[in-house]
Amino acid sequence: MVKSILLFLFLVSGVVAQDALSLEDTQVQEDPLTSKIKNFVSPEVYAQNKGFINIIFEPKSNFYRNDRVDALAVTKTLKENGLLNLFFKEPKTFTLHFKTSGSPVFFVKIMGDTLRSMGYFRYMTVDSTLDASEFVWSISLRSEYATDPLILQKQLQKSGANIIDIEKENDLEWSYTIDITHAALNVEKIEPNEKLKLRHSLYAQWLNVSKIRRLKIKSSSRNRWYPYVAFYDPSLHLIKLVKENKITKEILLNVPKNAKYMKIADLYTLKNVRDSLTLYPQGER
Repeated sequence: MVKSILLFLFLVSGVVAQDALSLEDTQVQEDPLTSKIKNFVSPEVYAQNKGFINIIFEPKSNFYRNDRVDALAVTKTLKENGLLNLFFKEPKTFTLHFKTSGSPVFFVKIMGDTLRSMGYFRYMTVDSTLDASEFVWSISLRSEYATDPLILQKQLQKSGANIIDIEKENDLEWSYTIDITHAALNVEKIEPNEKLKLRHSLYAQWLNVSKIRRLKIKSSSRNRWYPYVAFYDPSLHLIKLVKENKITKEILLNVPKNAKYMKIADLYTLKNVRDSLTLYPQGER
């Protein structure tokens, strides 16, 4: 009889213990903010600073936006309080995954411009995937520190894009989900009837041509320019391409009605454009 009672109590205590563990797991899962904080700091840092973290993340409601954790607000608070470590002991190769639901070509252009504005010129595409709901562009680069989410957001905002989520897979791999719904290339807009001079550049020059109908381009006498001019719609789908296999000093172009962007380059090499190109926009739309 005594053995039966003891066995019963043992079984009951086991069930209670399992229920307690399940409840604890449920409570952790019900606190997305804590999970996000733990995603950005090591277990050791979190354990050592748990009390301090609880203080700096009060009230918790300040760290939610549209019923989801504001990852940027979390990283900002951690960084301001010395808890976000982005530095490596030595230069390392790390991976960044950029995700969006927008146009892949437009997205890669936005991200490429943003990375260059941050001083990242040497990176390599390691993967790109597209399905019905998402496009992911993955790159690798080498640096002494991981990309600062706050600096990335600041540069993205110049194009009207915004980070909506961040995941730290490990110290050498981060994922960013980016909204480009209201984004546009951060390039100069050509105004009707206002002359614009383009200085020598090692890169193709992008411009917003959404306001003009025609464009005359004059090349400096010092240039040996073989025109390569492309027009794109707002999603960077190619609309029209103009190429000349001869040195050109002046060219007049009709801007397609649905063109928003224009890229000016050289058919062979931009070393041919040693001096300026002067643009004379005509007509307004």
